[in-house]
Amino acid sequence: MFRSDGQDLSAQGYAGGASRGALVVARTNRFPAIGRLIDSPIGDAVDRLAGADLVVDLGARIGSREWFRGLLTCLGLCTAAGMMAPDFKPIGFVAEPPMSAAHQQQVRTLGIAPLGLGGDTGQRIAATSAVEPLTDTPERPRVELAATIGQGDGFARVLERAGVSRDEAGKVASMVSDAVPLDDLRAGTRMDLVLGRREVKSDPRPLETLDFRARFDLKLAVERVDGALRLKRIPIAVDHTPLRIQGRVGSSLYRSARAAGVPADAIEAFIKAISQKLSMRSIGSDARFDAIIEHARAETGEVKVGDLLFAGVTEGGKKVQMVKWTTGNRAQWYEASGVGETKGVMRKPVLGHLTSSFGMRFHPILGFSRMHQGVDFGAPMGSPIVAASDGVVTFAGRHGGHGNYVRLNHAGGIATGYAHMSRIIAKAGQHVRQGELIGYVGSTGLSTGPHLHYEMYRNGKAINPTSMKFTTVQQLAGRDLANFKAKLNGLLSVRVAHGAGAEPKAEKSAETGGKDDGKGRGKAKKG
Repeated sequence: MFRSDGQDLSAQGYAGGASRGALVVARTNRFPAIGRLIDSPIGDAVDRLAGADLVVDLGARIGSREWFRGLLTCLGLCTAAGMMAPDFKPIGFVAEPPMSAAHQQQVRTLGIAPLGLGGDTGQRIAATSAVEPLTDTPERPRVELAATIGQGDGFARVLERAGVSRDEAGKVASMVSDAVPLDDLRAGTRMDLVLGRREVKSDPRPLETLDFRARFDLKLAVERVDGALRLKRIPIAVDHTPLRIQGRVGSSLYRSARAAGVPADAIEAFIKAISQKLSMRSIGSDARFDAIIEHARAETGEVKVGDLLFAGVTEGGKKVQMVKWTTGNRAQWYEASGVGETKGVMRKPVLGHLTSSFGMRFHPILGFSRMHQGVDFGAPMGSPIVAASDGVVTFAGRHGGHGNYVRLNHAGGIATGYAHMSRIIAKAGQHVRQGELIGYVGSTGLSTGPHLHYEMYRNGKAINPTSMKFTTVQQLAGRDLANFKAKLNGLLSVRVAHGAGAEPKAEKSAETGGKDDGKGRGKAKKG
């Protein structure tokens, strides 16, 4: 293979071999300028570059000319890649403006949601630009519709959504609030409205009548009389006779009571009340249960079931009867004799960690070992201290090494003491409930830092508070006992319902009672 001047290309090591030489010869014959370029120094440099090894192994022949050439090539490529890297800057965009009240109402109308949660299914859709208004359209003289109060919805807003003007909706809401608090209106309450004729079609229709159930025993109606709105209260007669259900225990008290129509919540309360005197395992299948539940029936047919009032079990002539009785602000179960018990563990008087236990210990201030007649709870300065159980404050003030000290007497000869307070809230002679605030954590008296020294006594002798369980026995007497007996006699005089029926449900259900079928399943009774 030869150039135009006759030199052998293959002998000079020309890259490309015979095929490249043939192409060069062909091109020089047809294009003399190309031939002259190849013969020039530029052509020689191109030949040397084409024959050079551009991919150099940097792990071999370190320090040689080839190695430095490969290093420079690598650095050049990295520099070029870095220069062409994109610039990562935050992309700015314009946030969408918040929706107006009209847009929000339109979105709410198009959404699918239950009426009880504020759904507006059935409302009219706002007109778009494609709608052409007519010159004149006939209107109905009256429009009857229904609206529902949604979860978290406002009374006036519901009226506005139904088509009532804002001023008129505010007036109606003010009138209704005088009869019942608006916050007491439950979600899902249905309101029937009638809107009258309007003089100008662009104005909202005037409200003619509004009817809804405000309470279980009250219905409210708003009517337009001589051009002015008037509120009318319609009382609903309600029979509050309790529901009494009896039946045979059978193989399972729970299943038998449920089959007899006792609500699940009432059965749970029944078992808790009876278990204070009887073990559930000791109740035989032939025993009979007696449950009396709060029950209200409106004259319109709705039924509302409340809490359990009486729980009784009769087996072999032995009766256990428990009555729910409220003393002060606390309701608890009492026996038919007027004796009530509260069982449980003493409440922790402060939110803190145990730093010193009950027993002999080395006193950090006195410098010798002596009996530590309580436990210490480490807590931040000013942490609240509460009563561990119901009791009477017998001492509240400064008490030697205890510093600011409060002592409570509880039922059954139990007493508790609270020492080193920064501030005392309780007063001597005061009756306190479990969990009631009596003071704040401090470091008064013989104390090295803020903490509560908590001690407990039984009949005047110090005991370990952490191992104490208590049972408070209360015996009603005097007027309280007479009122309790009157309530018990009134409950026992309630007739047992008769007939078959279904389980009572909230607001609307059938009255039920209990009659055993002899197979451990109670048959419901209706009266």
